[in-house]
Amino acid sequence: MIHFKKATLNDISAIAKIGETTFLETYLPNTPKEAVESFVKKAFALDTLMAEFDNPKIHYFMIFLDEILAGYSKIELNAPTEYTAATQLTKLDRFYVLKQFHGQKLGAALFNYTIKFSKEQQQQGIWLYVLIANERALQFYTKNNFQIIGEYDFKISETRYNPNYVMFLPY
Repeated sequence: MIHFKKATLNDISAIAKIGETTFLETYLPNTPKEAVESFVKKAFALDTLMAEFDNPKIHYFMIFLDEILAGYSKIELNAPTEYTAATQLTKLDRFYVLKQFHGQKLGAALFNYTIKFSKEQQQQGIWLYVLIANERALQFYTKNNFQIIGEYDFKISETRYNPNYVMFLPY
């Protein structure tokens, strides 16, 4: 059975672990190991995550299958982007489902849950960065009606940037 939970400070360790695991799986095939590890060390550090939980614009949603944590989404409300004129936008900052849960429709369920929350907050749409080489993610977002509206060099480390698409879904 699938269920959702809005993450709290008590969930930081689990969020960090899934974030590290999925980020390494996604980026290591296309990015030097040192750069990926540098990003993971900073982005999923407990103090970094604690600061995000103090920000009222940031929300984490966890998805469980049979009481097992399978993934999470992280959004930031009212986060405009230079790639569209709309201002009340949600940024989908992280969207992670562990590999062992792929193919079980958990990504779709988590996506729909996240979008529903965003719409309830009177947002005008949702946008994200996605690694150009991440074909699975690009197919998922395209299937869910996102459009590519730009390109962005995502900073992984002080010396490494990876090419990303900027994708947008208006409501």
